[in-house]
Amino acid sequence: MLSKERGCSILKGVVKAPWAISLFYDKRHLRGTLSMTRMHLLSLSFHDSETEHAFVRHLLPRLRLQGRAAILVGIFVYFVYGALDHLYVPPHQLGLVWSIRMAALTVPIAVLALTFSPWFEEANQFPLALVGLAASLGLIAMLWHLPVESSAYYYPGLVLAYFYTYNLLGARFIDALGINILVLALYNLLFGYVRAFPDPILLSQNFFMISANLIGGAAGYLSEYQRRQLFLREQQLDLERQLHLERSLHDRLTGLPNRDLLDDRITQALALARRDLARHAGFFVDLDGFKNLNDQLGHDSGDIALREIARRLTEAMRETDTISRLGGDEFFLLVQDIGSCDSAAHLAEKMIKLIEEPIPGLPADMMLSASIGICLFPQLGITATPEAIIHCADLAMYRAKAAGKGCYQFVEC
Repeated sequence: MLSKERGCSILKGVVKAPWAISLFYDKRHLRGTLSMTRMHLLSLSFHDSETEHAFVRHLLPRLRLQGRAAILVGIFVYFVYGALDHLYVPPHQLGLVWSIRMAALTVPIAVLALTFSPWFEEANQFPLALVGLAASLGLIAMLWHLPVESSAYYYPGLVLAYFYTYNLLGARFIDALGINILVLALYNLLFGYVRAFPDPILLSQNFFMISANLIGGAAGYLSEYQRRQLFLREQQLDLERQLHLERSLHDRLTGLPNRDLLDDRITQALALARRDLARHAGFFVDLDGFKNLNDQLGHDSGDIALREIARRLTEAMRETDTISRLGGDEFFLLVQDIGSCDSAAHLAEKMIKLIEEPIPGLPADMMLSASIGICLFPQLGITATPEAIIHCADLAMYRAKAAGKGCYQFVEC
């Protein structure tokens, strides 16, 4: 059954649907975005807090595995180190040294347990750095109770602890740096001023410990810097892939979904209709008077008109609906859960009135209108495919043009 009606007013109480936002990003925008991800020179933290949080989340799975492996290796080395105690520690102090060693191991065991808990998501890199601090403090405590001759055996363990903290645990460079500087300062305070090791011994030990800090710290700094740069590059590639995907599924002039994306949305609507028995509608919209406007004012003015019509339709539709540009001056609107023919007719009236409003920047006498074909689906007699639904709505639109334009027609419903 054919129907023809005209009406006015704009849809009220609808949500403005986002469209074409990412479409207009380009490589200059990407470079501008990356310029906001500069890093602090010393701490290597991103200036942008959101980027920093994203990096931490990205790093977390690897950090769990690396932290666990590093702690297990550290515990093993700490025990093997103790196997040589009987060669350098007086027999009456062996029990004390092992007590200190076991006390120091409580920290890595606690952090190892932390890696298996949800709390590790909130606190991860600094607790890992504390494992290195516990190892160093344990060695300093052993040295404090042993004769100065034993320092030749135990201070190399501090050198190993520096590299362990910088390069194996997965701690942030700035955390490892702070802890290792603290250990070096504490060592010099205790054994340079309190116990007053001989100057040649202290000088030699400081040379190697400072060298270990410089070499291990530089390696840790460069490793973290490269890891962060790689993260930025991956983010950039993801953004570019999303941009290319958006462009491939949207019309470049208006930013509206193209035919490929429309077909996917209609397929989803058909699946929803089969599941929930909902009724949807497709509106084929062809602009009346557009060819005359394009011929008289040129393609630039025609583009202005198309973008303005696209904007009006987008603002008037619900967020769940789809407004697509099929090409030229043809649009297709997919409205889900339309309900009845009366609701579809009411919406078509409002769209026609909306399109007939003057377009800013164009002469007032260059008015546009619309012929609209409406196909409600699913319904008997119409094959349930996107191509068939668009074709039926297209046929109804030609009936509207034949009926005098500026109106709408239904596929029989």
